Amino acid sequence: MLRLAGISHSYQRTDTFSDLSFTLGRGQIGCLLGPSGCGKTTALRCIAGFESISAGAIHVNGRLVSNHDFSMPAEQRHIGMVFQDYALFPHLDVRRNVAFGLRGLDRDASRRRVDEMLEVVGLQTLGKAYPHELSGGQQQRVALARALAPQPDLLLLDEPFSNLDVELRERLSVEVRAILKQQNTTAVLVTHDQHEAFAIADEIGILHHGVIQQWDTPYKLYHEPANRFVADFIGEGVLVPGVVAAPDMIEIELGAVPARMPQDCCLGCTVDVLVRPDDLIHDDASPLQAAVVSRAFRGAEFLYTLELPSGTRVLSLVPSHHNHALGEKIGIRLEIDHVVAFRR
Repeated sequence: MLRLAGISHSYQRTDTFSDLSFTLGRGQIGCLLGPSGCGKTTALRCIAGFESISAGAIHVNGRLVSNHDFSMPAEQRHIGMVFQDYALFPHLDVRRNVAFGLRGLDRDASRRRVDEMLEVVGLQTLGKAYPHELSGGQQQRVALARALAPQPDLLLLDEPFSNLDVELRERLSVEVRAILKQQNTTAVLVTHDQHEAFAIADEIGILHHGVIQQWDTPYKLYHEPANRFVADFIGEGVLVPGVVAAPDMIEIELGAVPARMPQDCCLGCTVDVLVRPDDLIHDDASPLQAAVVSRAFRGAEFLYTLELPSGTRVLSLVPSHHNHALGEKIGIRLEIDHVVAFRR
């Protein structure tokens, strides 16, 4: 449904991104995730037709919509878009906002489609309300219904939850994914928030300095990061120094871990091993002790920052009934299933 083949974009002779490539099948949800300024919103604007590309090609539903010397007008691409600020028309009520893109339908067909979309997003009773009378979450639903109403080949979402509070953002992320899957809509989300990306997307591309560092499922990005940037950007964790003791074993301060030697390493090579908070188990019986340096209460769990005897600091998620004081030493045990190591 969407194919980006080696596209590049530059602004005033400065590359925004280069050689960007990925594909999405019908009904798949993809995400471009990265820090501010990495080029993800510009990539979305290129797909939408608001920006031109300097190299490569973009195909939507088998049609060429953009290359270095051709750009199909945005209104002809059959692409829907949900903007960061929703861009609702303040002088139109909810029904007329949703109906705005339904050109070519007679009045009865338009009314039926608006009814259907308001039911999909759960706003059946608010059709006569105006945008200023709605909450942020309701406005976001109206924007989604308006974008989906013309049944676009592709839906683009530009930081759609950035104006919402954290709790509402998490709930709407799950609801939006359910709506997109119900409608079998192919979509691309742009965000800097990995929790949003994980909640919505089937596949995620980590963008850094205009280059996709890894395009993968959320599970693989977390457990099998391709490089240091992805390992550091996704989730929480610490890179702990270690030594390759055997082709299938790495020694770190927390113990020996079975792991494949990094390709550019040899026996005795120094490496960094990624240790996630869920890799360290609180165990009073363990001979390995670490001092509590700081802690963050998360309801069911504490996230402890612990200092090992060498001074290296690691993170550990511990059930919140283990309420340890700062400076207290606690027993920990390493239980790591996915060992990720990089040459130091």
